Amino acid sequence: MTAVELAQSALNDSSPPADLSPAQLALWLAKAGRWEDSHDLINEIPDPTGAWIHAYLHRDEGDLGNASYWYHRAGKDTPSTSVTLDDEWHQIANSLK
Repeated sequence: MTAVELAQSALNDSSPPADLSPAQLALWLAKAGRWEDSHDLINEIPDPTGAWIHAYLHRDEGDLGNASYWYHRAGKDTPSTSVTLDDEWHQIANSLK
């Protein structure tokens, strides 16, 4: 599933597609406005991708100190303010291919 298809599903469907990976599901939940559910799920994904999604979620909530910790765990630089949350969401989703 492409990033665009994943985003469209999250915005238009009431439930996620059945064949999503845990990381894709966490992104789907975040895009669908289900931050808590996404955060609960991402706590179970201990790899760098999980850390990147975790960082994104804390950036989304405005907790930049916590986000910085998770970016470091993911091996990623904290995005500049010119990188929107939507841009970053798509970067993460595209990296999951």
